[in-house]
Amino acid sequence: MNKRIIAAAAALAAGALALSGCSGDAGGGEGAPIVVGSVNTISGPATFPEASQAAAAVFDAFNEAGGLDGRTIDYKMLDDKGDPATATASARELVGSDGAVALVGSASLIECEINAKYYEQEGILSIPGIGVDTGCFDSENISPANVGPFNDMTLTLMYGSEVLGLQDICVLLEIAGSTRPTYQAAIDKWTEITGKKPTYVDDTVPYGASDYTPYIVKAREAGCKALAINPVEPDAIGQVKAANAQGWDDVTWLYLTSVYSENFAQAIDNAGAGIYVPAEFYPFTEENDINKDWRDLMTENDIPLTAFSQGGYLAATHFIEVLKTIDGDITRESVAEALRSMDPIENPMIGTPYSFGVDNTAGWPIELKSGTHAWEKVADDWFRIGE
Repeated sequence: MNKRIIAAAAALAAGALALSGCSGDAGGGEGAPIVVGSVNTISGPATFPEASQAAAAVFDAFNEAGGLDGRTIDYKMLDDKGDPATATASARELVGSDGAVALVGSASLIECEINAKYYEQEGILSIPGIGVDTGCFDSENISPANVGPFNDMTLTLMYGSEVLGLQDICVLLEIAGSTRPTYQAAIDKWTEITGKKPTYVDDTVPYGASDYTPYIVKAREAGCKALAINPVEPDAIGQVKAANAQGWDDVTWLYLTSVYSENFAQAIDNAGAGIYVPAEFYPFTEENDINKDWRDLMTENDIPLTAFSQGGYLAATHFIEVLKTIDGDITRESVAEALRSMDPIENPMIGTPYSFGVDNTAGWPIELKSGTHAWEKVADDWFRIGE
């Protein structure tokens, strides 16, 4: 991260707020809208638009049903473009100028790490729909609805070695910001639990490369039989097709929830020995009562059915449930107190009951086989770290 850019953006934003006299939170008086915000990477090298779209759909439905005793939620979504300065300014606009009482449904490549200290300073809590960077998981003021890429990495490695019995597992990493040590900690957790280590690690894999052939060739030459990788969907498609082009048809892919989409399944003809993912939420491809409310709401609003939209939906749903428990004024302080003292929320879409500040460590194993273009459940229950 360019610390000078971040500091300059923060100083400019703080100065603008001071000149305008805008401060505090917009819990508002009786009948006033309740302002809630989110910072998202909607454009840039890796995008996550569905989470905030799903949260918006939940809040719209809540408002149409009468809101909180007649008070509606004014939901503001900002695009940080994957840029540190924009992420800094976006948070200050929502928290300092708009006076949001909480952040809900965010999904950004970088914003948690950039803004965590500011959220702590302002006493505001955030429930990202999809936590991506390290800051989403090590700040007392941020608690994502999802498992996150780091526990995802441990889960996919564990499933590969302990359930599939794979040997010679290699790790390829796409690194954003300062996530490298946290990914290493996830790998080390797998080693601690299983006693196994990766055969080969390459942490130079770029986001958005036009050709992943050099990285795939190096991994094959290193003797890898399975690849554990953390890409976004377009990159994963490029990686699998690079292996196909090399005739590497017996490799097993251990990916994260970030590739779990119908678009990815349709794009893959040859999945090698199989592509496995620990779905962070109940598999969205299943049409049943567990997913019904989410699927219906997403379909009604033309929002893609993905794990990202599940995360945004759940973040907003959790928030509303906690909001209803507050007696008295809805302020940043009362919302923070309610979230910190909340009872765990059980929902069949998640493997760990949601409680602010408690990690979710469960994923549902799913597989994409060659030629099927469809994800399938390969387990009857959640798979948890340590099991």
